[in-house]
Amino acid sequence: MRLATLRTDSQRTGGNGTTAALALGGDRYLPLPAADAGALLAVDGWQTLAEEALAADTAAPESAVVTVPASGLAALLPSAGKVICCGLNYGDHIQEMGRELPAYPTLFAKYADTLTGPSDTIQVHGSERVDWEAELAVVVGAELFRADEDEARRGIAGFTVANDVSMRDWQNRTLQWFQGKAFDATTPLGPVLLTADEAEGDFEVRGYVNGELVQHGNTATLVFGPARLLSYISQFTVLRPGDLVLTGTPGGVGMGMVPPRFLQDGDVITTEIDGIGRLENLIRINTKE
Repeated sequence: MRLATLRTDSQRTGGNGTTAALALGGDRYLPLPAADAGALLAVDGWQTLAEEALAADTAAPESAVVTVPASGLAALLPSAGKVICCGLNYGDHIQEMGRELPAYPTLFAKYADTLTGPSDTIQVHGSERVDWEAELAVVVGAELFRADEDEARRGIAGFTVANDVSMRDWQNRTLQWFQGKAFDATTPLGPVLLTADEAEGDFEVRGYVNGELVQHGNTATLVFGPARLLSYISQFTVLRPGDLVLTGTPGGVGMGMVPPRFLQDGDVITTEIDGIGRLENLIRINTKE
C-alpha cells in the first residue's frame, strides 16, 4: 500500500487544505477521510479503513479516484509531531567527514515547518553554502516508548524519501547543527509512504544535482538501521503515529568534495529510492536577504 498527501483546491488557491490518499499508480489517487497521511496513521485500524475505501470505490458506479500531477502532492507529513534526524550513519559518509564509526547515533531535530512537497521549489534565504543530503525516512505507525528493536520494527508504518537540504555556513557557526538544518520549507518529503509490509529488504538511495549522480548508497550499510534508531530514540522520548525519522545520508555530499561544492541558484536536486519514488526540487538561493 502507498499513501500520499494531496493538496486540495483550497490550498491551490491560497488555503492550506490537504487530504490523505491512496496512491494507485501513475498520477491516480483515491482520497481518504483524513487531513493528511500522518493524521490517517493516528486512526485505529487505518489499514482496514483504506482497504474498505478502495473496495467501495471499485464497486461504485462513479469512481472517487482523482488525477493529480506531481505539483499537487504536499509534504507527506505536513504536521509531523516530531522530526528527528540521524547524522553520520553511512560508513562512507562518516569517512568523508573525517570521523570514526560512532557508538551512538548523532541526532538532531527539525520542525514540521521545514518539510515541503516532493516537487516544490525550495527558496533559501541568507545562505551561500547550500548542500544536499539524500535520505531514507522512516514513518512511525504506533506509539513507541522504551521499545526494544522488535517492538520498534513492528511500529514502523513505512518508508519515504527525504532530502535534508543543509545550510553549511549556518550549520558550522557552532557545534550544534540545528540552525543549519531547520530552515523553513527546505526538506522535501514524499512522494508516497510505502507501507512496511510491502518493503522488500534494503533500499538503494540516490541523489542527483542537475542530472549528475552525486550520491549512491544502500541502507544495508547503515550503522544504525531503522528499527535500532526508533528503539534508541524511544528510550528518551515517546514516538507517535505520524512522527518522522530521517536515517542519514550516504557519501557524496558537497561539503565532502575537494574542493567543496555547493548548490547554485537554479540547480535542480533529485532524490530517488527504488520502490518508493523520487523528489525533484528546483533550488532558488536569495543570498542578499
